[in-house]
Amino acid sequence: MGRLTTLDEWLSWQESLHTQEIDLGLERISRVYNKLFPKGVPFKVITVAGTNGKGSTIAFIESIYQQTRFSVAKFTSPHILDYNERFCINGVLATNVQICTAFEKIEQVRGDTSLTYFEFSTLAALLIFSDQKVDVAVLEIGLGGRLDSVNVVDSDVAVITNIAIDHVDYLGDTRELIGHEKAGIMRANHPCVCGDANPPLSLQKHADNIGTLLEFVSEPYSGTLRLKGDHQQYNAALAALCVSKLNEQLEVGELLIYQGLEKAQLDGRFQIKNINNKQFIFDVAHNEAAVKALAKELNKDKQPTLAVFSALKDKNISLMIKAISPSIDQWLIAPLSVNRAADVTFLIDQFNLKDSIKAHSAIDLAITEAMNQHAYQRIVVFGSFHVVADALTVFK
Repeated sequence: MGRLTTLDEWLSWQESLHTQEIDLGLERISRVYNKLFPKGVPFKVITVAGTNGKGSTIAFIESIYQQTRFSVAKFTSPHILDYNERFCINGVLATNVQICTAFEKIEQVRGDTSLTYFEFSTLAALLIFSDQKVDVAVLEIGLGGRLDSVNVVDSDVAVITNIAIDHVDYLGDTRELIGHEKAGIMRANHPCVCGDANPPLSLQKHADNIGTLLEFVSEPYSGTLRLKGDHQQYNAALAALCVSKLNEQLEVGELLIYQGLEKAQLDGRFQIKNINNKQFIFDVAHNEAAVKALAKELNKDKQPTLAVFSALKDKNISLMIKAISPSIDQWLIAPLSVNRAADVTFLIDQFNLKDSIKAHSAIDLAITEAMNQHAYQRIVVFGSFHVVADALTVFK
């Protein structure tokens, strides 16, 4: 490789370095991690896994610590508009220079170990957060838990939001199997908190096997939140429980917890924007459980609704559509601009004959039509992070 100077150059080179986009397993990343952090990372670590609600729960935890004297970082994925969104320190995104500097350090010690795009970003996050001397870092598992590259770090508190069916090709097709994969982020003699109301037995079984102190959220948070949706009250309660587990090392008063929960915000989670006298709702819901939560929120205010929708081909798209169909009057569909995108023909096949659908060749064209449809004041854009990203790019 020649000298890489810009972030774009680094990212396109990373995509070509490792042929498999998703390659689960800790063997490769462990080799590089142990060279970079022979004594482990110098900050407290909260690792967050789960099918849905990871981003919101992390936003709540981050917001709580932002009310305190402790510095907090978060590593999340995927990003919506800019790669830098993955690395956030005290509410500020990492700069291109910080990210490229981290990549250079990884490259200096990597040797002949091949790393995926996601493994590079995981290690870069740890280097940036270490360099910024943060007190606590909240790390989001990308896929599953046990074999996800984030799990290379030993967490001080493990958080499991919930377990639903998603990514069956990688994690299994039952909640018990998926639960076992998520449970892989637990550590012996360390707490794990879980927000699932009906947890699979595999979670408790794994906790008992390795000696993890597992605790479940029993009641939703009853205070006011900016994030919309009944499910957010449970995510908030989970975040508060998580923070309490680190109280001996990072003490946070109850009032600061309330303030943090109330102030938390997050793009792409029932995010409302009023544009040209229309209400646009952007939601990254991309599996049946998340789409059900979105439908529940839409049904609180029944009105004619237009959907701009697309999804990745490895998702159970027909179940997503079925979960929200009664709340949608017309669908505008288009393929996404990524490798794993479902094509238009495949998308059309997932709908019932009674559904009113119209296909476009790209999301931006679907958005333009939605803007020009006079019959609809409410437009919901959902189905994937990529749909929301493509749509928000149109309005940039």
